[in-house]
Amino acid sequence: MSENSDPHVATPTLQGEKFVYDFTEGNKDLKHLLGGKGANLAEMTNLGLPVPPGFTITTEACNIYLDSGAEPAALRDEVSAHLDALEQKMAKRLGQADDPLLVSVRSGAKFSMPGMMDTVLNVGLSDASVAGLAAQAGDERFAWDSYRRLIQMFGKTVLGVDGELFEEALEEAKRAKNAATDVDLETADLKKLVERFKKIVSREAGRDFPQDPREQMDLAIRAVFESWNTDRAKLYRRQERIPGDLGTAVTICSMVFGNLGPDSGTGVAFTRDPASGHQGVYGDYLQNAQGEDVVAGIRNTVALAELEQIDKKSYDQLMGIMETLETHYRDLCDIEFTIERGQLWMLQTRVGKRTAGAAFRIATQLVDQGLIDEAEALQRVNGAQLAQLMFPRFDENAKRQLLGRGIAASPGAAVGKAVFDSYTAIKWSRSGEKVILIRRETNPDDLDGMIAAEGILTSRGGKTSHAAVVARGMGKTCVCGAEELEVDTKSRRLTADGTVIEEGDVVSIDGSTGKVYLGEVPVVPSPVVEYFEGRMHAGADDADELVEAVHRIMAYADRRRRLRVRANADNAEDALRARRFGAQGIGLCRTEHMFLGERRGMVEKLILADTDDEREEALGALLPLQKKDFIELFEAMDGLPVTVRLLDPPLHEFLPDITELSVRVALAEARKDHNENDLRLLQAVHKLHEQNPMLGLRGVRLGLVIPGLFAMQVRAIAEAAAERKNAKGDPRPEIMIPLVGTVQELEIVRDEAEQVIAEVERATGVELKLALGTMIELPRAALTAGQIAEAAEFFSFGTNDLTQTVWGFSRDDVEASFFTAYLEKGIFGVSPFETIDRDGVGALVRSAAEAGRATRPGLKLGVCGEHGGDPESVQFFHEVGLDYVSCSPFRIPVARLEAGRAAASSAGSDSR
Repeated sequence: MSENSDPHVATPTLQGEKFVYDFTEGNKDLKHLLGGKGANLAEMTNLGLPVPPGFTITTEACNIYLDSGAEPAALRDEVSAHLDALEQKMAKRLGQADDPLLVSVRSGAKFSMPGMMDTVLNVGLSDASVAGLAAQAGDERFAWDSYRRLIQMFGKTVLGVDGELFEEALEEAKRAKNAATDVDLETADLKKLVERFKKIVSREAGRDFPQDPREQMDLAIRAVFESWNTDRAKLYRRQERIPGDLGTAVTICSMVFGNLGPDSGTGVAFTRDPASGHQGVYGDYLQNAQGEDVVAGIRNTVALAELEQIDKKSYDQLMGIMETLETHYRDLCDIEFTIERGQLWMLQTRVGKRTAGAAFRIATQLVDQGLIDEAEALQRVNGAQLAQLMFPRFDENAKRQLLGRGIAASPGAAVGKAVFDSYTAIKWSRSGEKVILIRRETNPDDLDGMIAAEGILTSRGGKTSHAAVVARGMGKTCVCGAEELEVDTKSRRLTADGTVIEEGDVVSIDGSTGKVYLGEVPVVPSPVVEYFEGRMHAGADDADELVEAVHRIMAYADRRRRLRVRANADNAEDALRARRFGAQGIGLCRTEHMFLGERRGMVEKLILADTDDEREEALGALLPLQKKDFIELFEAMDGLPVTVRLLDPPLHEFLPDITELSVRVALAEARKDHNENDLRLLQAVHKLHEQNPMLGLRGVRLGLVIPGLFAMQVRAIAEAAAERKNAKGDPRPEIMIPLVGTVQELEIVRDEAEQVIAEVERATGVELKLALGTMIELPRAALTAGQIAEAAEFFSFGTNDLTQTVWGFSRDDVEASFFTAYLEKGIFGVSPFETIDRDGVGALVRSAAEAGRATRPGLKLGVCGEHGGDPESVQFFHEVGLDYVSCSPFRIPVARLEAGRAAASSAGSDSR
């Protein structure tokens, strides 16, 4: 195709800008420019490893194309220059008839996105050159097999033809030949298949398959660029929180062929087991195949260890290269390779995705080997992985019916209803059903369903198949290659040794053993949770190596972290559990939880009291109950701070439902059975009814409107602390006033609280040092933090309410209504209630922290919203300079780990 006929108008290029790099020019540190694939091919080339020659088009060229719809003006000339150099190096020209050079055109972003973008192999083959390839290889069948692969891949990827049409044609050809696999098709069969594929392209694409090899390459390059913005790629980026503006590089690599007969093949290898972290020989190998056959899972592979018997020379060379790469990258490496008639070629390497358990084991192994230090080990794991390890596992002692066994690809215990396509998985999941997605093999189009499912089960593929790689990356339970299970997606059923599982039947899959069970298998606590609970001790004979690895990583984190970690706990039981999990105090005790159940009526009487006597009576009844609660809490957390938030919830939570009460009164009136108390109550509820209770009479406002309420709570705290001190305890209560919007509110409550504390000190003879502070959970409080700090000894950011008031929406309402649409459209990368909104809510936290400490340099700062246990948010709170985070007891280990990681990361940045 000439440049004049190109429909894409070239865009101007900045002088001196370079868009194409030879493999000899790059290195692994240029992932932002060359993508992971191109950068690592360059690195392996620099290391002297056997890499087929090639070059990489940069992510900058991709972004220009995506932004303008046209390639940079200089790109075609740069590609031509590098193609000329490649042809000279290989002593053959792209697609020439007698001895054709063929190339692969492959995607490769900065961050690994397995299977999400496009690749085209065998570019350069045509009607004119297929005979030349056959002569060059001495194998006519191989040439026609390669040609049908190109047309199939090019038709689907570049021309947008439905891939099922090619698959159906291939299946028909196999049935006609009674062939079990495509390898059993002979040359004549493949020639017929090529003609049929070309007709499919012509009919479906509205044009013939291109015979010009350069046109093939140019169109393939554009298709790879455009694959960055496919729905599946965008969905994967949102799932993995990969920025959408990075773009993909395009790697052009001279083809080497694994489908040249039994002395050829292709495979994927890991330097350690990505599922367990154990050292050894892990991977898959497929004789007489091209690379896509392995990751697609369309033919079952053999274990990599069997390569030693098939081709010992290549096996030994591969083992040496694997050791070189792991030592060089100082991490688990994922390697793609091809053997062409006994010659080993390296096609890709990257730091491999791994399961959570493998991540912890590998990090400590590499420390022991001296390849990394403790600070680096902390960067090799994260809080999300630790949370995965705390999930339950199947009870080994429970009765269960084994359906079959596959490859343990990604661990976990997943139970759900069997579904056989992504659409059903999504639909049922949104209806609240837990599902297991069952396929012969997955492909990138199944990503939505994989995300929706509890786990994935396939009858084909291995540890390096698409299902396995993507599931590990997402932390999903996955069992692959369960060959004894017959999956019929059209009939929506699974057959296992005569047992038929219809869609909707419950199955359980164990990603740690590869076992598949009929029905629901009970689960038991994770050994990691037992370790944190103190029921399993690291170093003990019965402690497994995973617990030992977690123990070591947590020790690294605790030694390095600056942020302290407290718990959100409202009773002694939760406080004791939190302490076992490593909590360094309580950052949020919600006193409203102490008023539920039987005590609710007492609060109702207080709120509806008409006279001072009624109010005093209600307060007097509540005081000893509150005091008892606090004594138990201070005992459980003896020697550690306990931040008690005074009553905060909206008023309606303590009042009868207005609709139910109205119906009750109406029915009583109809029966002429009037209840004076209900009538009085209804009048009061009508009077206090609010259209938006979350922004109504609650928090400090309630304490100011109902005389004595906060004073009673402060007295209970002070008397409990005094009693605990007299018992030789060490209580450290802190009193927190909620929902403050102006310093005047805080000053009034503080004055009253100080008077009460002084009275208790005089009455008990015990000196009390009770810190008084506030929650920063309203934008006005954050914006006037400098003023508020004059009356507060500490701030605790209530990021749940702060997020609601900054964004102007109610969490209880919007998460179920439009959050899904916002996530799908990319407006949210993640819910702002899950991870702190750095640009909005986070900016207020940062400015309030700075303003507060400017007024009061010793101001203690913490956070007690749910963000306190979110890994990414903890990193932000470290950056801002908070003193502690507070979270639910179960999230404490996660927060401890992330606080250590944040400190190690910032120390590394400072040293650099």
